[in-house]
Amino acid sequence: MRVGFAGTPAFAATVLGSLRDAGFAIVLVLTQPDRPRGRGLNLVPSPVKRVALDGGIPVYEPATLASDAARASILANPLDVLVVAAYGLLLPPAVLAWPRHGCVNVHASLLPRWRGAAPIQRALLAGDVETGVTLMQMDAGLDTGPMLDAARVPIGPRDTAATLEHKLAAQGAVSLVAHLRRLAAGTAGPPIAQPAAGATYAAKIHKAEAAIDWKASAIDVDRQVRAFDPVPGASTLLAGERVKLWRAHPVQFVAPVVAPGTVLATEGNTIVVACGDGALGIAELQPAGGRRMSAAAFVAGRRLVPGVRFGMDAP
Repeated sequence: MRVGFAGTPAFAATVLGSLRDAGFAIVLVLTQPDRPRGRGLNLVPSPVKRVALDGGIPVYEPATLASDAARASILANPLDVLVVAAYGLLLPPAVLAWPRHGCVNVHASLLPRWRGAAPIQRALLAGDVETGVTLMQMDAGLDTGPMLDAARVPIGPRDTAATLEHKLAAQGAVSLVAHLRRLAAGTAGPPIAQPAAGATYAAKIHKAEAAIDWKASAIDVDRQVRAFDPVPGASTLLAGERVKLWRAHPVQFVAPVVAPGTVLATEGNTIVVACGDGALGIAELQPAGGRRMSAAAFVAGRRLVPGVRFGMDAP
């Protein structure tokens, strides 16, 4: 079969690499244009583009697919199927109708739960204990098409967005390769409509969501830290300085009634902070402009003592 691929981030790059390694004829790749990154704002190719170039696969980087002119050279390539994984652009009807077998989306949730742009982060924020990967025949709706396959993946108690994405990408690659082999052999089953009940929307993550609200429970703050690792990183203020939290967990701690965000203890390699309900033990932090460091190194460098309060501007 002549396979096309549309995707951009690391999740999609894992899927693309598995397709290539499985021996499918990938005739083209669509990905987002190079973006400026880092302090020098140098243009950096997407992870999918790097995999495609390494494999000698032609790459197209349209900024939009909305116009006939933007997609003319792309649609000139005949395809049997277009695989889509976290591409980042909406596919207009002309693109959906392009491949002979349509477009197959690799979506990182058990649809219809967490339709949308950020299913991994939303599952972690909600405290889900299970998620998965759904292969979906794409239609004009937002992740509303009928399902071709679904595989369940448990969410570990210490999973972050990074670790869970890795698991889901690996499962998505396995499911996709198996489905395309069935499709090539003519043994693929018919798509199944998504259930009418249980649909939720995984809205795109905004940086403002990464600001920690210490009035929340320790369980919720822990979920926030894990959901925003590695991007954008859950953060708080300390004496007016922005600090990111990378490793933390709820702890049992008997403490006097204090304002949420107050440091309760700085023993060993843990900073214990009061939350609206319970306490959070912080093990790894990163000051603005600095590197990640252990809680012990952070305490030593700032002489952090109980009574200091996170979430406050400079006095």
